[in-house]
Amino acid sequence: MDDRQLIKGCLENQKEHQKELFRRFSGKMLSVCRRYARHEMEAEDMLQDAFVKMFRNLSSFKFEGSFEGWLRRITINTAIKHCQKKAFSNELLGYEKLPENSHLNTSGAQMNEDFLLKLVSNLPEGYRLVFNLYAIEGYSHAEIAELLGITASTSRSQLVKARRMLQLRLAKIDNYHNQSKKKDLIPK
Repeated sequence: MDDRQLIKGCLENQKEHQKELFRRFSGKMLSVCRRYARHEMEAEDMLQDAFVKMFRNLSSFKFEGSFEGWLRRITINTAIKHCQKKAFSNELLGYEKLPENSHLNTSGAQMNEDFLLKLVSNLPEGYRLVFNLYAIEGYSHAEIAELLGITASTSRSQLVKARRMLQLRLAKIDNYHNQSKKKDLIPK
C-alpha cells in the first residue's frame, strides 16, 4: 500500500491504516525527536504529540511534496515547542552527563551514532536546538531565527558555540583515551 492509499484510509478513520502509518514513520520520527530530547522518555513524548498533531491535521496534507517531509516538519516543530517549555528547565534524571572517564574510541568509524547523539543531547538547550536545526535538518539561520524567535546572528553564534563545545568534549575524551593507552604500555 502506498502513502496516498494509507493516508486516505486514515482520513476515513480506518484503524488499521492509522496503525500502519504510525508503524511506517514512527522510527524515523523518533530519531528526529531524540536529537532534540534530553532523554528517551522526552523523545517518546515528543513523538506522541507529533503524531497526535499529524492525525488532527492530516486533512490539510494536499499530496504536494512528500508526506514524510510534511510529517518531519510537524515533528521538528513539536520538538522545538517541547524544548521551549519552561516546565522542564530544571529536570534532571541523573544520567544525562557524559562520563568524564569514557573508554570510547572516538576515532573515525568507531564512533557510533548513540555516542554522538549523547554528546549533542548534552549541549545547552539553545546550542542543541540550533545545532540540530542547522547541521542535521538543514535549516538556514534565517529559518532558525523565525522558528525560535531569535535573530539570525544569534543562531550563527549559538552554532559556533555548539560546535566549539562539541570539539572540546571530543578532545577531552580523546585525551583521556590516549592517556589510558599510554598507561597500558607502561610495564608494571
